[in-house]
Amino acid sequence: MADKKYIGAHVSASGGVENAPVNAAEIGATAFALFTKNQKQWFSKALTDENIENFKANCEKLGFGPDQILPHDSYLINLGHPEEDGLRKSRAAFLDEMKRAELLGIKLLNFHPGSHLKKITEDECLQKVAESINITLEKTKDVVAVIENTAGQGSNVGFCFEHLARIIELVDDKSRVGVCIDTCHSWAAGYDFGSAEGYEKVWKEFDQIVGFQYLKGIHLNDAKKELGSRVDRHAPIGQGFMGYDTFSRIMKDDRLNGIPIILETPDTEKWAEEIDWLKGEME
Repeated sequence: MADKKYIGAHVSASGGVENAPVNAAEIGATAFALFTKNQKQWFSKALTDENIENFKANCEKLGFGPDQILPHDSYLINLGHPEEDGLRKSRAAFLDEMKRAELLGIKLLNFHPGSHLKKITEDECLQKVAESINITLEKTKDVVAVIENTAGQGSNVGFCFEHLARIIELVDDKSRVGVCIDTCHSWAAGYDFGSAEGYEKVWKEFDQIVGFQYLKGIHLNDAKKELGSRVDRHAPIGQGFMGYDTFSRIMKDDRLNGIPIILETPDTEKWAEEIDWLKGEME
């Protein structure tokens, strides 16, 4: 149903990807994120037919459709890498991640756009990211490449809406590119979600620069650091600088219906409680 919110968390897939939907259901989630392979290694063993069949069966049994699942790729991948070897490895790994999603029947793959490592300009980096996406989309089908905004730490690109729009502009197949907005990253990059006025201003700016049609997911995190800190430190919902009112606004915002809204808050023991509170704020 497009009129409802799908709320979940980035759950463990330990022991096999098929365990992720089970772990999500246990905390009352109606959406989930997962790593389809070890996120700290370049290469992982292929998914088995058993993994794939059991993942699909568990999703069906527990009511998780393709619109409710937002996997995250490996943290090692840098699609805007300034050096040929790093770029080649990143592109190969990203293609593998997209193919895994394809095999599992997942329609979205979330990723951090990349870093220029102070060796090329921001725009050259953004062009490389878009080129990497184009190469990958040509070799896969159905899965949408979902760019996550960043906090602006170090040499990372993607911390402003203009960066996201620039990548989308350069992607050939616009039907297979989208954006995931991380609330903590946005706050750290200077987007003020914390006040009612700031909240509306941020989304108005997002719609003008990127467009709501590209919004495919949200990472829901409070922030441990001040607005514009450029420091990516997640806090539990309501326990950081953004406060409960921000997340209540998000739950009541019909523009954000029908997409996976994923907690990456640091206290995993609180996820069930946080999900329950968020669901209550929709009423």
